[in-house]
Amino acid sequence: MLGAIVVIFIVAYAAIALEHPIKINKGASALLGAGLLWTVYAVFGGDHALIGNQLNESVASTAQIVFFLIGAMTIVEVIDAHNGFEVITSQIRTTKQTTLMWIVCLVTFFLSAVLDNLTTTIVMISLMKKLSGSQNDRLFFAAMIVIAANAGGAWSVIGDVTTTMLWIGGQITPLPIIKGVFLPSLVNLLLPLLVVTYLLKGTVIAPPDNRESSERPVNPFERYLIFYLGLGLLIAVPAFKTITHLPPFMGVLFALGILWVVGELIHRDKGPDEKKPLTLAHALMRIDMASIVFFIGILLAVATLEHTHVLKMLAKWLDQTVGRQDVIVVLLGLLSAIVDNVPLVAASMGMYSLAQYPTDSFLWEFIAYCAGTGGSILIIGSAAGVAAMGLEKIHFFWYVRRISGLALLGYLGGAAVYIVQYKLLH
Repeated sequence: MLGAIVVIFIVAYAAIALEHPIKINKGASALLGAGLLWTVYAVFGGDHALIGNQLNESVASTAQIVFFLIGAMTIVEVIDAHNGFEVITSQIRTTKQTTLMWIVCLVTFFLSAVLDNLTTTIVMISLMKKLSGSQNDRLFFAAMIVIAANAGGAWSVIGDVTTTMLWIGGQITPLPIIKGVFLPSLVNLLLPLLVVTYLLKGTVIAPPDNRESSERPVNPFERYLIFYLGLGLLIAVPAFKTITHLPPFMGVLFALGILWVVGELIHRDKGPDEKKPLTLAHALMRIDMASIVFFIGILLAVATLEHTHVLKMLAKWLDQTVGRQDVIVVLLGLLSAIVDNVPLVAASMGMYSLAQYPTDSFLWEFIAYCAGTGGSILIIGSAAGVAAMGLEKIHFFWYVRRISGLALLGYLGGAAVYIVQYKLLH
């Protein structure tokens, strides 16, 4: 049975990694893999009552992450529908590419920690299309946005799916992850940013071909209200968990309810056609449900490896073969450049127990950093990279030639900073 489970998981994992060449959506591969894995486990596992309880437990933990993602993504869609992000773009007036690169990357870095790296990448690349008319220039900006978004998401419990998973699972908490991973994440961005700044020195921004004004019926009051309220509610989620001790998804759903009521009140005098694109109900239709389905499939698939103790056996083998925890985690981060970091983190959560490695220990914080930023090394290594690849038509090998070395420099530099910092402070 164990052999069949491992083979099915590897094949499903390969299908996820090769999503573009085989032209099968990774969500389909993840769901098929999860279905096959649980079927094999149920048929050959023996104890049907135990397996049923384990499945219920896995569904409950998966649902918490899914509800959180749906809530957060919907809030961001509502902000975007109200042109809320123009609050940021309207403040950018520079004509120097180097200055714009620093502004865009730093805004991306901090915005990613508040929203999430995928959403921030989409928003910032859309922003760049309004600021620059050169496709070649925007490729560099898009690539650096990916690095900045992944680095920014790594030090926040709501900045990346993997850090959210670790937070919900009890492996990390909001303030310690900021203290421990902020500086390494910043170094992860600054090292490649300094190199790119040197390459772009003296260049100016090509003006965009056109600046299309939005036709959405939103006045400045509505724009600013929804922007600041939406961001404020997302930022308040960690505080909600700390005060109430309820899971984060409950805080996001509560925030969603508040934003929904406010939206209904400020648009109550508009006509149906005018109001529809601004409603939260419409925003729910625009969120990326394919990604949500993928997370469901891959988390349920990894759960079978945990319940059959495959992950514990893998952890034991890594400890005996490699030995050093820091080296093991760095290797996991490099692996996340090839395959999705969601199953890698889910697997690590099953490989190591909280009894052995308590909340906010070196292992969990370092996994948050490495899994969050390692995906920047290849364009297909993170959700942010895949989004950028589609939005700006970035070629895989262009990214390898121009950006992968810079991303690797930042990744290793940040990892070294985290290790040194941890030894100095502990």
